[in-house]
Amino acid sequence: MKFRILMLSLLAATFGIVTQAQMGPGSGKHMSNYDPKTEVTMSGTVDRITQENGERGWHGTHLFLKTDTGTIEVHVGPTDYIASQQFSFATGDDVEVTGSKIKMQDQEALIAREIKKAGKTLVLRNAQGIPNRSRGRRS
Repeated sequence: MKFRILMLSLLAATFGIVTQAQMGPGSGKHMSNYDPKTEVTMSGTVDRITQENGERGWHGTHLFLKTDTGTIEVHVGPTDYIASQQFSFATGDDVEVTGSKIKMQDQEALIAREIKKAGKTLVLRNAQGIPNRSRGRRS
């Protein structure tokens, strides 16, 4: 009986590790929150930019977008991915963000799928919300 429990535990742990590895870094927490049904497009001015430390040492970029109706936090994505796409943000930038509106810690936030700035477009996710940075990493 103990052997069966040990084997089942080992199997469950292995399945969890393999599943997370296939999703790619940084795709766990926010991937599950992205809902295409709550997608909106907002325009505004970048009021503030923060770098957040995520799981396994990655750094994520967040924008605080000042709109006509207030300020909303935009979860953009891993800082290194944004830089690899030759995209950057500065306070005062006028941007248009399309993403999934969510509630985090009783505050509305936006998980960005696409950001337009000065005629350029940064595509972060596909229409289903799967991050572009994880493509090609799945088996």
